[in-house]
Amino acid sequence: MKLICGPMATISHPAFRMLIEKFGGCDEYFTEMINAGTLLVNGPFEKYYINPAPVPQKVVWQLTGNDKEKMTEAARILLNLEGIGIDINMGCSAPEIYKHQAGIAWMLKDKNETAKMVRSVAEQVQSYNSHHENKKRLSVKLRLGNDDFTDEFFYNFCDMLVDEGVELLTLHPRTKKEKLTRPPRYEYCQKIAERYKNQKVKVYLNGKVSDWNSFNDALIKAPDVDGVMISTAAVQKPWIFAQLKQLSLEPVNMEELSLQYMEDIEQFQPPEFWKTRLQRFFTYFSKNFKFSHYAQTQFLNAKDNEDLRKRISDFFYKCPDERIKKL
Repeated sequence: MKLICGPMATISHPAFRMLIEKFGGCDEYFTEMINAGTLLVNGPFEKYYINPAPVPQKVVWQLTGNDKEKMTEAARILLNLEGIGIDINMGCSAPEIYKHQAGIAWMLKDKNETAKMVRSVAEQVQSYNSHHENKKRLSVKLRLGNDDFTDEFFYNFCDMLVDEGVELLTLHPRTKKEKLTRPPRYEYCQKIAERYKNQKVKVYLNGKVSDWNSFNDALIKAPDVDGVMISTAAVQKPWIFAQLKQLSLEPVNMEELSLQYMEDIEQFQPPEFWKTRLQRFFTYFSKNFKFSHYAQTQFLNAKDNEDLRKRISDFFYKCPDERIKKL
């Protein structure tokens, strides 16, 4: 059973992977979405998105876009980087992604149009694999579809992906508009795992796994999946993968961890990204503290990194019991 760190905007970058690795790491890290069009024109920040540090052999490049030709050419570029392979995002339902006909929009377009795009990307993967020993993988991250989806639509869509060369499906079993408060329908993960078992197509389960109990609950409902993907829970608890592996963990100095994460952000992200990346991280990480609302308010309202460092030190000075966390 693989444990996978899911793709998260402003989070899935080298500094965050370094943090997870401090606690033993996980099996795979999906990157945040890489925009095909921006990659092709050498956008000013693309070098930060395609930095595979510190474990390039575990990285999966997640690709987004709304154009077959751009997706194909971007895939060719990413295949020549270190990593496990390419993941096509068909699961993001954020309005700004959907309105540009990317993300889940690929599930809702004419199926032939989507099939042509997948086929074209798959041909790039196949071409790469025919010339290299280190084979790359093609995967798709998807949802169930629109709110009025039917089982027939969903299974036909998955069949199309597999027919076009997709080797792994990561299913977030909610619809386009369903929020995270709605329980994921893990039974669909199990059904597609059973459906493609003889075709050696792997299935990862994604959605609402946040601790040992929810992990086991997911696997009871979908025992045949090949992996479990965890996203926001890993931001709050970077040690969650180690806990699920039942590894022995030493107490953590939360002040040192917070300050080191800031240093890693400054090393691996451009200054323009520092504030948003740190705000997103501390939105979740602050939930570890007894005085979580106070910590979150203090950290998110920092003017700059110098101010944030001072606020972190002040918080642990005023709340010394929060400094050491037993895992």
